[in-house]
Amino acid sequence: MPTRLELSLERDIDRIRQQLLEMSGLAERALRDCVEALTGGNRQRAYAVILRDQLIDEKEKEIDRLCLEFLVRQQPVGLHLRLAYSAIKINLELERVGDYAESIARQILRLGDLPEAPEALRRRLVEMADIAIPMLHDATQAFARRDAELAKTAAVSEPAVDALLGKLVTELVEAVRESRIPPEMLMTLSTIGRRFERVADQARNVCMETLYMCTGEVAKHPGADTFRVLFVDERNACRSQMAEAIAQSLDQPRFVFSSAGIDPRAIDPRAIAFLKEKGHDVSHVAPKGIDQVPNLEYYNVIVGVAREAQAAFPRSPRNLVYVDWSIDDPSRVEGSPEEIRAAYQATYDFLSRNVRDLVGAVLGVTLD
Repeated sequence: MPTRLELSLERDIDRIRQQLLEMSGLAERALRDCVEALTGGNRQRAYAVILRDQLIDEKEKEIDRLCLEFLVRQQPVGLHLRLAYSAIKINLELERVGDYAESIARQILRLGDLPEAPEALRRRLVEMADIAIPMLHDATQAFARRDAELAKTAAVSEPAVDALLGKLVTELVEAVRESRIPPEMLMTLSTIGRRFERVADQARNVCMETLYMCTGEVAKHPGADTFRVLFVDERNACRSQMAEAIAQSLDQPRFVFSSAGIDPRAIDPRAIAFLKEKGHDVSHVAPKGIDQVPNLEYYNVIVGVAREAQAAFPRSPRNLVYVDWSIDDPSRVEGSPEEIRAAYQATYDFLSRNVRDLVGAVLGVTLD
């Protein structure tokens, strides 16, 4: 027969578990309402998601309080301590999912001021949602049931969402180039896609916390041995794109390179032409903001190629290094074709030299 202490312990655990399931249900409902608003043009659903986000925020505070009370009152050890620790982490992941749903809803409202998005692009977004939302549901159920196998099964869906995001971005860029959608729609739809991709990331994190709770082993995030570098400028239209293209051309498997802008704008066509001339693949080039960079928290180095970039990272976390490579924007140079090309070449040479030095320093070798 269970003792009174054991009954009290299980009662507190059940309360935390139930609250997390309710929070997950709110997040799932918000995401599904976003899909309905996207496919059916129901703006009221989008507004409802925005207004209900405070319910998720309040639920997060309540779960935090329950977990802290549990730790103080029960002083758990072993599995029960891991459960409380994982619950706190999962609570944060679910709150972020709520934020992503709110962001998606706001982007959907922006679509109302633009021409109707092509059906194929909307289907691609729904395809991402149809993987990410069930993945979130299964991840939370795995925690509630202490089911390590379900957590493992749910986690394997994340790469599929990443792949769909890549297809979406490619399709959006092609649609803009063919004038089938306005440039503003590219930013709006790509933001929605990236938010669904982040939902899948958060769901996977829930799976990893569940596995830790069940086994006591810390599951490494995929790519934990990968070195991530982000190039940042004002608009992600020229300098940061050039730096990313140069870095990608080094073909270093241990590195992930990306670029972003503080206020992203359309890519500079002269930069595209110059990079093509240099032999770089620019078929997937698309502007994005800093908040659209997947897994930003896992980046090791932020490289500012514009003086304004540092304002976006005023205080770097301890695990993040900020490097200043400020250089003038060649897309703003005026003059003869020869003078303009010389400006692009000078920027390219500067970035090439610094990229090679940075990668070589990480690898401990000198790159030719």
